[in-house]
Amino acid sequence: MPCLPQREHHTYPKLDFTQEELQERFKRQLRVEQACTVTIDSVEAIKPVTEHMARMRELLAEQRAQWQKVLLQALRESKLILTKTNTKDYKLNLYPYLCLLEDKEYVDIMIQSIASVPLSGESLKILAQKLGNRIYTKYCVRQKHQNRTVEKLASIYDAYTDLLAKDTKVYNVLPREQWCKLEMEQRSGPTLQGGEASWPYIVTLELGTFMVDMMVKNLKINSDILNPACERKLIPVLYHMYAFRSTRQVGFIKPHPILTQMHQEAMETMLTFESSVMPMLCPPVPWTSVKFGAYLLTPAKLMRTLEGAMQHDQLLEKCQNLHPVFDSLNQLGNCAWRINKPILDIIISIFNDRGSDELDIPPPLSEAPKIPHFNPQDPTYTASEKAHMKREVINAKKKCSEMHSLRMDALYKLSIAHHMRDELFWFPHNMDFRGRTYPCPPYFNHLGSDVTRAMLVFAEGKPLGSKGLDWLKIHLVNLTGLKKRSSLQERLEYANSIMEDILDSADDPLNGKKWWMEADEPWQALGCCMEIANAVRSPDPTKFISHFPVHQDGSCNGLQHYAALGRDVIGATSVNLMPCEVPQDVYSGVAQQVEELRARDAAKGLKIAQVLEGFISRKVVKQTVMTVVYGVTRYGGRLQIEKRLKEIDEFPKEHVWDASHYIVRLVFSGLKEMFTGTREIQDWLTESARLISKSGHTVEWVTPLGLPIIQPYHRTRYQVPYLTFS
Repeated sequence: MPCLPQREHHTYPKLDFTQEELQERFKRQLRVEQACTVTIDSVEAIKPVTEHMARMRELLAEQRAQWQKVLLQALRESKLILTKTNTKDYKLNLYPYLCLLEDKEYVDIMIQSIASVPLSGESLKILAQKLGNRIYTKYCVRQKHQNRTVEKLASIYDAYTDLLAKDTKVYNVLPREQWCKLEMEQRSGPTLQGGEASWPYIVTLELGTFMVDMMVKNLKINSDILNPACERKLIPVLYHMYAFRSTRQVGFIKPHPILTQMHQEAMETMLTFESSVMPMLCPPVPWTSVKFGAYLLTPAKLMRTLEGAMQHDQLLEKCQNLHPVFDSLNQLGNCAWRINKPILDIIISIFNDRGSDELDIPPPLSEAPKIPHFNPQDPTYTASEKAHMKREVINAKKKCSEMHSLRMDALYKLSIAHHMRDELFWFPHNMDFRGRTYPCPPYFNHLGSDVTRAMLVFAEGKPLGSKGLDWLKIHLVNLTGLKKRSSLQERLEYANSIMEDILDSADDPLNGKKWWMEADEPWQALGCCMEIANAVRSPDPTKFISHFPVHQDGSCNGLQHYAALGRDVIGATSVNLMPCEVPQDVYSGVAQQVEELRARDAAKGLKIAQVLEGFISRKVVKQTVMTVVYGVTRYGGRLQIEKRLKEIDEFPKEHVWDASHYIVRLVFSGLKEMFTGTREIQDWLTESARLISKSGHTVEWVTPLGLPIIQPYHRTRYQVPYLTFS
């Protein structure tokens, strides 16, 4: 492939692996994806097994064996009925889709999905879509085996590692170009690009709905299984209910409380995930087209869109040159990661103890508030007491449900991290409809919360050099959130002045002074303390090999874009687009402006302004300032501020409503003064979008990288028909 002139002296960077290592890693990842699912140890596995836990696990195993037989029988009967169904009617005949896999494979997918239904229930549509997609994925993997695509993929990937490996010649082509060249050279045999036809959204949805329906109708459990004193009858394990979301009635599938209790008390030690949930064990396949890239066998979408939306796919298909977009995603995906084991072990120890709300580690349900029990028919209660107790029950159930969701999310993340603790791995990337890039594995990745980010470091280390240790210290101060308006030199001096606390945090994180716990991002701060301690204690810190990621963050990036677009010098200065002696902090600036206006109103005798004395902070206004540029309304801004005020224990809760109304008004008027150009551009964009949509079109544009964007949001209007009376 001829190289562009400007690339003559540029080479593609090598990964820190030999070609043999990369080829071996490919084989391991291939085995994972061929299985379609991965079963791993839960981090709760290290807890001692009580007699009760063992009994619950035994009961669940017996139930699953029974459900397997029942579902297998029900599936075979349903297929028999479908063979006799008249296919001329308009209803989709699912029979062909129920013959693609072995009957047992459909049943296994259904059984596995039972454990993943949350305590509060799952939307029928989402659950059905998940089941349908799992069948589609398994079918795709099987097809690639049958048409010998896997053999061709292995041959091309083996040759592709020549570009990435450190023990091969240097290339000045990109991964996408090298892969396309290798595909051209190996044209014979099956095609890798879009060999399998994607199923229409309605097919996966109907197929999943069919399976959910089968589970709801056929899966039963004895009502006395946990309490022999109860009357014995067979009751459904899952049940269908409706809930209102805004103005729409949404179907939900909920697990029976008996099943939920069994799962919670069994504390099973194994978790089963789809293979695409796990990070990859080898560098991802480079994106070379809209339909090909990321995983080896598992189908992946280049662009995440609303299920069933077609306009993005059609736009991308028509696009002539998406090479810069592909190359960006490939570069992100080729970065190797590993687990920060000391941090992971501390987090797991707290998780398996009682959790910690302060450190963002969800506690177990044993710490949840007890749900009060009362008899609504009891005549000793007044109507207002009954209403109050009903509210108490609803709030306690809601809190339990939220705690369960957070706990399960943390369990998944920690269990995946623990499973990968001795591995080096990669995150394949795709993007949303705006072109923002994301790792494909959903639970555990480097764009997660502070806890998740702290568990990840780069696989390839680099010597710190003359400035590296200073940057680690500056990064640590940034993570504390303490010196937002100080220069880099002042931040470095502050870090040097607290070295005793930094080293104490690294040496004795849970029993020492615990300085790290006061940081805005405590877990990343602890990881940074440990890295600094290791560096300063090494024979030569300049030669210390560091794997630690140091972030470079924008300053309210949305406002930066608007200030640049509008050549707004005052606005640009407040978001660090103009040279300044010290970094500017727009959030503190707005908070200061709001505080000045509050003090003036308080002096005039305004009650709410007086109540707010001492409570206007950067944290209270930050989210609203950040999201104003994304079109947040005053209503949305008020909710954000209300949430921040509720988090302040000392703030009188009876004033939250008035205070949030008052602050959001001051924030909006303050931003209008500080960012005049921003408001004008926002108004122009809003008016343009209004006129475009009024003419019957959706808003579309193309980014400088050539990515077509289409705005997918629509407002649904319901028209009431005229009634005529004769």
